Amino acid sequence: MDLPRVAAFTDTYLPTHNGVTYTVQTWRDRWHRRGGRMDVVYPDGDHHAGEGEYPVSSLPFPFYEGFRVGVPGVPEAVDNAEVVHAHSPFSLGLAGMRLARKHDLPMVASYHTPTSEYAEYLAFTRPIERAVERSAEEYERRFLDRTDVVVAPSERTADHVRDTVGTATTVEVVSNGVDVDFFRPVETERFRRRHDIPDGPLVGYTGRHGYEKNLEAIVDATEGLDATLVFSGDGPARADLERAADQADVDAHFLGWVDREELPSFYSALDVFAFPSPVETQGIAALEANACGTPVAGVASAALADTIDQGETGYKAPPDDVSAFRDVIERTLAERDRLGEECLARRESISVERSVDRLADVYDQLL
Repeated sequence: MDLPRVAAFTDTYLPTHNGVTYTVQTWRDRWHRRGGRMDVVYPDGDHHAGEGEYPVSSLPFPFYEGFRVGVPGVPEAVDNAEVVHAHSPFSLGLAGMRLARKHDLPMVASYHTPTSEYAEYLAFTRPIERAVERSAEEYERRFLDRTDVVVAPSERTADHVRDTVGTATTVEVVSNGVDVDFFRPVETERFRRRHDIPDGPLVGYTGRHGYEKNLEAIVDATEGLDATLVFSGDGPARADLERAADQADVDAHFLGWVDREELPSFYSALDVFAFPSPVETQGIAALEANACGTPVAGVASAALADTIDQGETGYKAPPDDVSAFRDVIERTLAERDRLGEECLARRESISVERSVDRLADVYDQLL
């Protein structure tokens, strides 16, 4: 089957570190390996554009440091696309929609993150935050209703798009997938030495430090526990997270963003990947940890309720229950070896290759 030429429009891309960036980049690489073409249109920044990458002018986003808002332009180089795939409903997603309408092309929209998740960054009181959330869902519905198919990374997220956002567009589940060739168990001694991490059990997290991720629960749940905490990543909540760790009885190490090449070492070094976020659409970091043989202690909320297989790839607690979260961390530590073997046995089932197979089916059905 000849693969269609795809124009992907995203409001976040390299060098920004997040799940959307890695998904767009990994899908694009796999599409190219199969002989297809997937161009990426994204806000300009510090990333040096390679072949098939087209930055557009952008401005800093005033409410969230590190994010940029792209001017919704359509580079001439993507005019010959056969499918448009928007990874955001905002500026560059709208640019993608304009391209699709101009040439009567099928349009796919990925639902990566509920827009309402960022309401607290834009509001100063809870009533205003609720109003922002309602407006965000209404905007999402109008955008998605104008597309041909929505892809969601998990069943829970697909249900949210159908039932809460309320789009009339067909919703298909396409996991973001994990590059299991890259995320695999590796030796960790050099990593621990490089970052001055002591011997003994490790509990850690990597990713964006956003308030909506509820990361202080990791500090609260491990206070007094015989384990070292390791945080990789950065974001607006980091300063408060460091303050909480300073005031608690924990040995916490904050590494900032580690190079992507170090992530398999980071995951492999951990005994438990702690993931208390109640807002994940899939929780790709949990699957990356599993691919490295590391079980997850998380919460039974949003997509993590399905992403974590209870008693097999980790354990999950009710959200907003620090005592229960501590219990699942301790249980995961105690069963680390058995759980790690279960994680490794499922590597192929979470591979990005399967995800791209599914993505190709979605495109094919539209053409």
